[in-house]
Amino acid sequence: MRPSELEGKNVIETGGRILGTVSGIEFDLSSWKVTHLKVQLSYDSVESLGYKRPRLGRVEIKVPVDVVKAVSDVITIDKSIKDLRRPT
Repeated sequence: MRPSELEGKNVIETGGRILGTVSGIEFDLSSWKVTHLKVQLSYDSVESLGYKRPRLGRVEIKVPVDVVKAVSDVITIDKSIKDLRRPT
């Protein structure tokens, strides 16, 4: 699958909620492997994860590819909002 095919796909967490959409990928140049998906969070996820909603722009997080369960019309990850929450 090409990286451009991932962009814009919804990312769904184990609870069935939309975490956000893929906005890019990050990869390791030495091994030529994708390491993370860049996910632009939905407004609900921003607050659920403990971030403040910015006045302009969106919050983006990196999700390790080892938590990806499936890729189809959406990307399903093996983590819940609770597992991804920022430590306070």
